[in-house]
Amino acid sequence: MTPTTQAKAKAYSHRPDEDEIMALEIKLLLQAIEFRYDYDFSHYAQASLTRRINNCLKKAQLNNIAEMIPKVLYQPDFFEIFLKEMSVTVTEMFRDPLVFKALRDKVFTQLKTYSRINIWHAGCATGEEVYSLAIMLKEEGLLARSQIYATDFNNQSLKIAEQGIYKAEKIAEYTHNYQLAGGKASFADYYQAKHGYAKIHNDLKAHITFAHHNLIKDQCFAQMHLIICRNVLIYFDKKLQNNVLSLFNQSLLHRGYLLLGDKESLEFSNQKNNFETIAKGQRIFQKINYE
Repeated sequence: MTPTTQAKAKAYSHRPDEDEIMALEIKLLLQAIEFRYDYDFSHYAQASLTRRINNCLKKAQLNNIAEMIPKVLYQPDFFEIFLKEMSVTVTEMFRDPLVFKALRDKVFTQLKTYSRINIWHAGCATGEEVYSLAIMLKEEGLLARSQIYATDFNNQSLKIAEQGIYKAEKIAEYTHNYQLAGGKASFADYYQAKHGYAKIHNDLKAHITFAHHNLIKDQCFAQMHLIICRNVLIYFDKKLQNNVLSLFNQSLLHRGYLLLGDKESLEFSNQKNNFETIAKGQRIFQKINYE
């Protein structure tokens, strides 16, 4: 056997299995997305990324991930479908009521000392939790001096959030959450029900700015008193988690507050020493450095 033949035999001695082929397809798909749309999903947690790509694959009735690449490159509408799948979130009004109650009891009491309050709600999805926050601020006499910046990278979700119109069938659940969160009025005071939908009152919307923002590559929102980002970091790998937490640290004023999701923590991040824990069970932290 000649050296050339031996080299060829060695090259063919390893046949990639299905998992290796899928990993290559995902890599090529992500490269195509970043090249075409400047969205970088390479630092998403691998298990979550693979699951969401496969969900999109099934819904599109495609045979393999490689078939998605030309569709992503040449069909922007298909990319919007893919983007929606990548940003599927679980949200509701006053989700995890005790978290909102802790905000009211432990954070709002301190925010009352400021003449103006800036709040960044990152990853706001379709807006239910943003309006929940606005309701609480109003009940504590803080809404008039507050500005909420609600951001997400999914424009379709932002459109729903800006409209503030939700299915009336969910109102009973939302009302229950509101009561558990320490609501001081009637939840019905904050929406108008019509034709099977509930529309959030405009006086709450007046203090909310909805905007497109990509945590992976966009800049910080400066001079924030409170940042809320719940159950977004769990979809990122450790490197991207640290980058985003550093972004939040830069955005917060000294003694500003950070609220994360129930599966998220600062414990193993590079920002651990820049915050102290205010409510461990509710994942509320306070900035203690001067950056």
